[in-house]
Amino acid sequence: MDLYFDPVPLIGDDARAFFQGAWADRHWLNVPGPFYGATTDTCGTGRIHAPDLVLYEADCFTEYVYRQPRTPRELQDLVDAAGAEVFSSYACDGDTHWTPAAVREWWRDRGRVKEYLSAHRTDWEADDAKAGQGVAAAAEAYAAYLDGELADHLRVYLFRLHERRSPVAGDRLPQL
Repeated sequence: MDLYFDPVPLIGDDARAFFQGAWADRHWLNVPGPFYGATTDTCGTGRIHAPDLVLYEADCFTEYVYRQPRTPRELQDLVDAAGAEVFSSYACDGDTHWTPAAVREWWRDRGRVKEYLSAHRTDWEADDAKAGQGVAAAAEAYAAYLDGELADHLRVYLFRLHERRSPVAGDRLPQL
């Protein structure tokens, strides 16, 4: 069983200024968790700093978090991506907004995410700037994550939302 990595307390006070995004503006492609991209700029800096965590919308460089950080290194990458985002439109307050019901609803609608990723693959491959940042490959990784370990990660996250602690051996994880 995976432990829940709680990244938010590790964000330094100076870095918190980078996370000013509003939940109401959260991009629908963000995976559930504490971090999300809202109305980010279109400069395409997120993947430069956090290529294993951040993707872009197909029609522009609006950023969203497709994988939550699971290590201090990944957290630093996401902080760096947020710091490079000129509108400070990443946020780290997802834990106060996600509910178990909302996570389950997002999970039930994951087919829409997969359809979106599949429909825009050729767009990402044809866009030189996005191709240079490996966006098409990252979209494939996101689709594989949806089909693979994301379910387990979300079950751990659901436990964390409900119990406010990481699960330990013997704890029963909730169903999606």
